[in-house]
Amino acid sequence: MTSPTERFAAARWQAVLRSRPMLTVAMVALAWIGASFFQPGFGGWRHLRYLLELAAIVGLVSIGQTLVVVAGGIDLSVGAIVTVSAIGVPLVTWLADPTGTAPALFILLCATLIGALNGLGIALLRVHPMIMTLAMATFLQGVLILIAGGSAISAQNAVLSWLGNARPGGISASVLLWLLASAIALWLLHKTPFGARLFALGTNPLATSLSGIGVRSTTIAVYAISGFTAGLAGALVLGVNGQGYVGIGDSYLLASIASVVLGGTSILGGRGTYAGTIPGAILLVTITALITMLNASAGWRNILFGTLIMALLLLSGRERQRR
Repeated sequence: MTSPTERFAAARWQAVLRSRPMLTVAMVALAWIGASFFQPGFGGWRHLRYLLELAAIVGLVSIGQTLVVVAGGIDLSVGAIVTVSAIGVPLVTWLADPTGTAPALFILLCATLIGALNGLGIALLRVHPMIMTLAMATFLQGVLILIAGGSAISAQNAVLSWLGNARPGGISASVLLWLLASAIALWLLHKTPFGARLFALGTNPLATSLSGIGVRSTTIAVYAISGFTAGLAGALVLGVNGQGYVGIGDSYLLASIASVVLGGTSILGGRGTYAGTIPGAILLVTITALITMLNASAGWRNILFGTLIMALLLLSGRERQRR
């Protein structure tokens, strides 16, 4: 006869195994194993490392998106902020620094301020997050077109080139950066009062406000974080490609939202974890690689991603009705 402690432990393990993050991890494993049978070399270390490098950029953008969605919002400006960072670093080369650190930090500050402006509009002007962030994205795209036009802007930035291409100990520096940022995000979301405020805000904004929690300051802070992580991803994109151009960050908007919902975070807010977004980002990159392997067009990839998001939105809606 099992003891209450053993039954509790067994029930806890069953809950973990049935959770959406674990389901996403299982899907990633099955995709990698299945593709390895049909495409020799797909499961090799070099190819998996390459996929993780691609997932690192998606994962960085998805950090802020996860926090925003948990808080009951959404950030449609992340793709534009990625582009701002990728183009912005070459435009501030006047900040003399042989390491390239000063231009990178300046652009990260600008990306954070853009996110904070989103939060100000949502918190103080009571603009819907979708409208505010979409308007910001449209504004940024217009400014970038005026500045850069249709040409690519190249840059030689030592610190970003190292982050984008170095492999200390055989592990990509971009992946190490993602691991560090992921650890900070998980700590912030689950071990700090700020994370508790995000969950409360996403669950019931009115009750959160009446309880005395600073809803405005929390909203501004979470969108500022989203701007920062999108800016960090954009800087990494520049380090990998060596150049930026208008539209280089567009694909990361859909990818960040898909990663969040694939990882089990409710798009309606108040429920989720970045621990699920991590395998969600890897799964999206794996799906893209499989589509490329099958010589399918980018249109099929968008159809697949859109279908996934719509299906998971329906699932999130049913979960909210049960709560």
